[in-house]
Amino acid sequence: MRILVYPHAMEIGGSQLNAVQLAGAVRDRGHEVIVFSEPGPLVDKVTALGLEHIEIPLNRRRPSPDILRKLTWTVQQRQIDVVHGYEWPPVIEGVFGPGLRLRTPVVGTVMSMSVVPFFPRTVPLVVGTEAIRDAALNAGHQHVTLLEPPVDTETDHPDVDGGAFRAEHGIPADEVLVAMVCRLVPELKLEGLLHACDAVGELAAAGRRVQLVIVGDGRSRQEVADRAAKANAQAGRTVVRLTGEIADPRPAYAAADVIFGQGGSALRGMAFGKPLVVVGEEGFSSLLTPESSPLFLRQGWYGRGGDGVAELRSYLERLLESSELRSVYGGYARKLVVDRFALTRAARIQEDEYLAAEGGRSVSGLAELARSGGGVVVSKVRTKYQRWRGTVKTDDANARPIVVTNGKA
Repeated sequence: MRILVYPHAMEIGGSQLNAVQLAGAVRDRGHEVIVFSEPGPLVDKVTALGLEHIEIPLNRRRPSPDILRKLTWTVQQRQIDVVHGYEWPPVIEGVFGPGLRLRTPVVGTVMSMSVVPFFPRTVPLVVGTEAIRDAALNAGHQHVTLLEPPVDTETDHPDVDGGAFRAEHGIPADEVLVAMVCRLVPELKLEGLLHACDAVGELAAAGRRVQLVIVGDGRSRQEVADRAAKANAQAGRTVVRLTGEIADPRPAYAAADVIFGQGGSALRGMAFGKPLVVVGEEGFSSLLTPESSPLFLRQGWYGRGGDGVAELRSYLERLLESSELRSVYGGYARKLVVDRFALTRAARIQEDEYLAAEGGRSVSGLAELARSGGGVVVSKVRTKYQRWRGTVKTDDANARPIVVTNGKA
């Protein structure tokens, strides 16, 4: 089977990393897989996996009539059997391009925190949490599969050496290192980043041997850097460090004693056998334990509502006090991610989705196409109006996350 995988972006991030890793894993199951995407840091990962890459412009409309035509031409010329779009713009282009014109099956994956209302309901949909799957089915989607964000547990594992990372950044062996690996953007991420800086600064000022390293970059870098500087001043030494974006962050995960994070980054940290504190918005944080895991397995590695810095600090204090406790919770995290989130398991599920789509070879009806197309137009008009008012969110995220507010398992 020939499959065209179309990620929505190629910066380092969860959905697009999943797309590339799964593309390689599905290829290893005997299929021909081509990645169709804009340029970006993850293209190096595509090349390293030995996958063919077809480049499209970085600066373009979303969705784009030009890309729609190129996508259709590519599918026709390369005799593609299934187009797989990640997040809504590639799916829309796939449906209105090769789906409509060539009747090529389209599969869509949404690893954002919810599904946009105008997503075509007849397109086979893959989502990352049980809560989003239930919401999509209730919204009328005909076929929704749960495929939790996969982790390559063979390359992300506790035996990776983090010593060189500590040495490079001047982090002593006797300091407990907290790592956050994520994009520095306002949407979903910023509050947790700022709270992490505050919690580590307060504990270090009280004499605790702890540091925080933040790996990533983005539009909120200056705001995070300012809060890091405040924490360092409070502690009287450097306890929060920003490394910028690192193409391969495995040494950072390996060097850490504790992971703060959400989404795919949280899962990668778990694969390294590290205890995890999930951070979210509106003050949310929660330590991953056997008691709290059902909440995250239901709604994803995120949350809303909590006691902010005080609660995050209390979880970190608990982990600082006992290396044995860190080992126990880290071991639990590793076992959970291997048993439920391994990339090899995800590749089998994804292959089944492709085979089912190829066998069905269905295309959305005219009513559904009109509903989706109209929804895109309304969304674009709303975005232009918000941009005019200065209130638009520039991150390519879907609607408000589907989570339990103040939820604790």
